[in-house]
Amino acid sequence: MKSLKAQFPYHLMLLPGMIVLAVFHLYPMLGAVIAFKKFLPAKGIWGSPWVGLDNISYMFQISDSKLVFFNTIYIASMKIVAHLIAPLLFALLLNEVRVRYFKRWVQTIVYLPHFMSWVILSVVMVNLLSLRGMVNQFLGLFGMEPILFLGSNTWFPFVLVGSDVWKDFGFKAIVYLAALTAINPSLYEAAEIDGATRLQKLWSVTLPGMMSTIILLAALSLENVLNAGFEQILNMYNPLVYASGDVIDTYVYRVGLVHAQYGIASAVGLMKSVVSFVLIVASYQLASRFAGYKIF
Repeated sequence: MKSLKAQFPYHLMLLPGMIVLAVFHLYPMLGAVIAFKKFLPAKGIWGSPWVGLDNISYMFQISDSKLVFFNTIYIASMKIVAHLIAPLLFALLLNEVRVRYFKRWVQTIVYLPHFMSWVILSVVMVNLLSLRGMVNQFLGLFGMEPILFLGSNTWFPFVLVGSDVWKDFGFKAIVYLAALTAINPSLYEAAEIDGATRLQKLWSVTLPGMMSTIILLAALSLENVLNAGFEQILNMYNPLVYASGDVIDTYVYRVGLVHAQYGIASAVGLMKSVVSFVLIVASYQLASRFAGYKIF
């Protein structure tokens, strides 16, 4: 009883956050029942007729759903790999810089895009990659024909991955930079006494010292296999690239809100949530096993 009284102020401090969580995250989950109904807005969720698994079975029959799931996994997988490699390489290169002023300046510059919304950055990308944009003008200097980056199913997935990495690689490198500071400096001194070059110290000291962090981030990134980036794609794609850029979240948005097929959209969203939950559990199991990371 005494401990409860002592902890009461802390529980009271958590109360506003718990209320927000319940109202905006837990309560809306009741709407998942729409996936098993023929939803009619006039009758509401509970008054709409029950159709069981019809929406889910229909979801697997339409060709769009297969394409959407493929696009999501394809784009998300490339983003996961790129977000593991690019921040790591940047952190390793930045760690080799000895001029502190230049190092801080570079860090500040690469952090900035992370704090900008995709509404702004998508306008930047559209202007850069348009037929008369800076990129195509630069390519024209070498006699190359303009490329329709945002209208080509071949180029669009790579534009998504590249722009997403550009936005976040500086911010995500913070974890790797923190891991670098945890490496014992005496290891570098010993390697230098043994005559190791910078590359040899990187390979034999730096990377092994960061391995647990790399494994942890790789394991935790598995939960994002079905998250390809809704805001980014919604602001950058168009009907010309639906075949390569339409992912689960944008498909649910178009089918559910634009075309008013609420049952199908809910079925697709529910399937994504179930698979994502399994991936989250698996990623934390891998993180616990290989990196010793535990939530509880």
